[in-house]
Amino acid sequence: MKERQGRVPRLFVDAELHPVSKLSLPVDAAHHAVRVLRLRDGDAVVLFDGRGGEYEARLIAGARGQVAARTGERRDPQRESPLQVTLLQAVSSGEKMDFTIQKAVELGVAAIQPVLSEKSVVRLSAEREEKKLARWRRVAIAACEQCGRNRLPELREAMSVDAYCRAPGPEALRLLLSPGGNPGLMNLRSKIEHAVTLAVGPEAGFSDAEERLLQRAGFVPVRLGPRILRTETAALAALAALNALAGDF
Repeated sequence: MKERQGRVPRLFVDAELHPVSKLSLPVDAAHHAVRVLRLRDGDAVVLFDGRGGEYEARLIAGARGQVAARTGERRDPQRESPLQVTLLQAVSSGEKMDFTIQKAVELGVAAIQPVLSEKSVVRLSAEREEKKLARWRRVAIAACEQCGRNRLPELREAMSVDAYCRAPGPEALRLLLSPGGNPGLMNLRSKIEHAVTLAVGPEAGFSDAEERLLQRAGFVPVRLGPRILRTETAALAALAALNALAGDF
C-alpha cells in the first residue's frame, strides 16, 4: 500500500503494548485515529503507552467503527531530558493552565504538581477538580503525541501550597520564581544537578505568607531578568533556561 506523505502520526494507547502483536485500540485512540486524523485501513502509525518506548504499527479497520493495529518491533529513542524538573504550578484561569501544561510537556518536564494559591482566580470543587485533572491529562497526552515523548509526565492531584510544604519531598534544588528574588538562574548553575523543583505562582503571584512557607520549605527565590512575566510565560521561560543550563538544549 502506498504510504501517505509526511510525518507518521503518533497515538497514545492506554494499555501495555507488546512487539509484533495485534490489539484493539481503546475508544479514545480509535476515535482520534479515524475521526480526527482521518486515518484508514493499512495506514502507518506509531503507538506508545507512556511507559517508554514506541512501536511502528499498521491500522486494521473493522466493522462498526472498531479499529485494531498490528505492532512491529519496539524502539527506544531517547527523548527525555536528563534534568528531572517538577513544575509546582499555581492553577491559572481559562486556557492558561492548559497552555502551560502543553508547553511544559514539550519542554521535557518530568512531573507537574498543580497547587491552589490564596490568590488563584480558580476555585476547584472536588467534582470540578476531577474534571480538570482529566482535561489536563488529555492535554499532556496530546503534547506527548506531538513532540515525540514516549513517557508521560506525572500529573498530580492539586493541593494547597501549605499542604505541599508540609509533605516530605524528594532531594532536589528548589527554586521559587519571584520578582523579589535576587540570584538569576545563571548564578545558581553550579547547584543544578539532576533534579529541580520549580515553583510558579498564579496571575497575581503567591501571597507573602505563601512565599515565606515556600522559602522555609527550602525554595530559593530567583527572578528571570528585570521584567515581570505572566504566569504562563514565567514557567516556560524558566524551563527553557534550565534546559539550556543543564538539560538537553
